[in-house]
Amino acid sequence: MENGIKDSTSRPKVSTAKKEAVKRNTDCVYFVMSFLTCIKHIPFVLLTCVAGIWSAYITQGVLQETLSTKKFSPDDKRFEHLPFLNLAQNVLGFFWAFIMIKLWSQRSSGSAPWWSYWSASISNTIGPAMGIEALKYISYPAQVLAKSSKMIPVMLMGALVYGIKYSIPEYLCTFLVAGGVSVFALLKTSSKTIGKLAHPNAPFGYGLCFVNLALDGFTNATQDSINARYPKTSAWEIMMGMNLWGMIYNMIYMFILPQGSGYEAVQFCRDHPEATIDILVYCICGAIGQNFIFLTISQFGSLANTTITTTRKFMSIVVSSVVSGNPLSAKQWGSVVMVFTGLSYHIYLKWKKLQNKKKKNT
Repeated sequence: MENGIKDSTSRPKVSTAKKEAVKRNTDCVYFVMSFLTCIKHIPFVLLTCVAGIWSAYITQGVLQETLSTKKFSPDDKRFEHLPFLNLAQNVLGFFWAFIMIKLWSQRSSGSAPWWSYWSASISNTIGPAMGIEALKYISYPAQVLAKSSKMIPVMLMGALVYGIKYSIPEYLCTFLVAGGVSVFALLKTSSKTIGKLAHPNAPFGYGLCFVNLALDGFTNATQDSINARYPKTSAWEIMMGMNLWGMIYNMIYMFILPQGSGYEAVQFCRDHPEATIDILVYCICGAIGQNFIFLTISQFGSLANTTITTTRKFMSIVVSSVVSGNPLSAKQWGSVVMVFTGLSYHIYLKWKKLQNKKKKNT
């Protein structure tokens, strides 16, 4: 050693075996890190969200159609108490959100109080009940198409009430959707499909769907207002608050008001275990689907979620036609394609606007 500097020749030599062992360990760590990176990679998560939303809501759609049209053994009775599905969904959704909050997050001091969801939950209780009740009067594909035309009342309200100016392509999208739904409604439904309905009445069924859409618009606007006032509110807290009030309202309607049929629904489930299982799976699918929707919006934005849910609706119609035995004519399929062409073009226009905003910001 000279001037406090150690001579390199005095350092102990590392054996070749040790070098190879270190290299193997380094390669092992690199492999594990690469694997974890792949798991976190966006396409993998996106595909998981697509699979989750599609499988959950397509299964839920099949069960919804089954519960509204099937005659359950041993007495061949229909499940006439369809609003009970919303109550069951609220109960499971509330406890699911409660568990998720306890496991994965904590309520922050700036989150929305539980009572703030009372008004949004009124429309969120009545709207879906109308949509489910419509299945007594129109087929499941018709209901899905009608509920896919949400953009029509939104644009009408925007143009007439708020004076919003829309572009020609946006009006074209609305025309395609409105035209497709109208043509589908006017075309003759197959006798096989009509035979499954409890009370076939197309005008009344479509009317219920459009009331559902209008109430959904109020629900979304109210939720946006709550989020603006309490930006620290998590998706789980919204889910828990909405389901809490929905549970209260549906309990009052089903078990306290004279026209409610909660006790009859419970008795039906006791007498028909198969229906009970269908209702339970229906609720679980709804809770799982909401989880994947929250994940999609948080990771990829509302546009990606709209795209996934729109394609899911199309697949639900295909599954209903093939699996549930609701045959559609060539003209009806043309109407379906017309609606989803309009919806797809509308999604493309939204994407284009986002790209233009990004270019301006950069």
